[in-house]
Amino acid sequence: MRRLLPQGARAPADGTLGAIGFGAHGLSRVDRRSWPAEQVAAIEAFVQAWWQGALTTPEPPYGIDEIFDTCATIARTVTPFLEGRVPGPVADAHLAHCADVWLYDLLSDDSPFSWWYDDTVDAGVTDLRAWLSGPGAARLHAADEYELATRAELLGLPHDERWDHHP
Repeated sequence: MRRLLPQGARAPADGTLGAIGFGAHGLSRVDRRSWPAEQVAAIEAFVQAWWQGALTTPEPPYGIDEIFDTCATIARTVTPFLEGRVPGPVADAHLAHCADVWLYDLLSDDSPFSWWYDDTVDAGVTDLRAWLSGPGAARLHAADEYELATRAELLGLPHDERWDHHP
């Protein structure tokens, strides 16, 4: 995987993976934390740059929720991608889209991640739920996405109580 890294990083960023997809990216399947520190740092920098670039692009080459899913799966965490959201109408529209996709699964206590299979996925889902029900909901309110914000706030309630409050 390390020998393929330049091509493996460029292809998802520029959209040239085409029909073969990018979800179960090889970087999500390797123990890259055991690699030399500069290589680990380069991967983390790439994933963060890919995410930040996608947030400012009105129509990235892949769906924004799929890019988030892939970045989180490679990093094995959601935190830097949630905390690193950029301000602006394009990023807000991307957040609204992602929230709509995520809430379908999260409100039913399912994982919204298609390609994240290792033992860190539960922590990722927990972190996503906490962010979306708090700071994410506040950001959705600020972007005039009231219905999504209200649904996101429901994630803070126990499962059975959510349905009593569902809009």
